[in-house]
Amino acid sequence: MLDIIIILKSAVLIIASVLIILTAIGILRFKDDLSRVLYARIHILGVADMACIIALLALDAPLLAVTYFVLAPFASHAIANAYYYGEEKND
Repeated sequence: MLDIIIILKSAVLIIASVLIILTAIGILRFKDDLSRVLYARIHILGVADMACIIALLALDAPLLAVTYFVLAPFASHAIANAYYYGEEKND
């Protein structure tokens, strides 16, 4: 029974690492000259956030996973607001 749990945890960690690699590819794929590229990058980083939460749950750290699950959207929203309201238009 213990071997099955170890195999399942390993599979979850492999899936989480694949999601993080796909996120990195997605971030590098976008060019900086696109308008509103920050919002697309924040959306892509949401995939990495969920992968990290899944990995933390697989590593038996549910309190840390819940904390990350609660705080990550607030940080993303703060970054998006700072970008949106901090833009200077030099026309």
